[in-house]
Amino acid sequence: MIGLNTAAVYVLQTLGSLYLLIVLLRFVLQLVRANFYNPLCQFAVKATQPLLKPLRRIIPSMFGLDMSSLVLAILVQLALMALTLLLTYGTTGNPLQLFIWSLIGVTALFLKIFFFALIISVILSWVAPASHNPGAELVNQICEPALAPFRKILPNLGGLDISPILAFMVLKLLDMLVINNLAAMTMMPDILRLLI
Repeated sequence: MIGLNTAAVYVLQTLGSLYLLIVLLRFVLQLVRANFYNPLCQFAVKATQPLLKPLRRIIPSMFGLDMSSLVLAILVQLALMALTLLLTYGTTGNPLQLFIWSLIGVTALFLKIFFFALIISVILSWVAPASHNPGAELVNQICEPALAPFRKILPNLGGLDISPILAFMVLKLLDMLVINNLAAMTMMPDILRLLI
């Protein structure tokens, strides 16, 4: 029976995390004002539309952003964590604590999206500079707002852009000092730390 629960938790976390990534990516794409005619953006829109449509009737947009996608990401994370705890320990625990853990998880994933987009962007700048692939264009659109503040403070180094190094450092420090400490302070179980 324990083996079946472990397998169920693995399948749940894998599929749930994938959908959560798509939902949060839709929010990030709106945040960075990505080109929604990009085929990858269209995929994110179509994959999240069935659950977002009813939420849009309840949750208003703020600052030109569709806040329903952010709320959906938190709800998906909450459901994922609750089901993981239920399958592992037989209980979901305190709902308020579960909500706080969900906020921490969504924030951690938000930072990871930018972290991995930066890695892909750096690799593409060496392998396929000025690529017109839809994936490469989308990665550059995600990275540009994160790199712009660093490019303003760094001197021009003659074609060498070291702004991704500073961005990596800031994202890693936020993960180490904020996310990990919040998870420890709220006593997040180890099984849920796998989700962040």
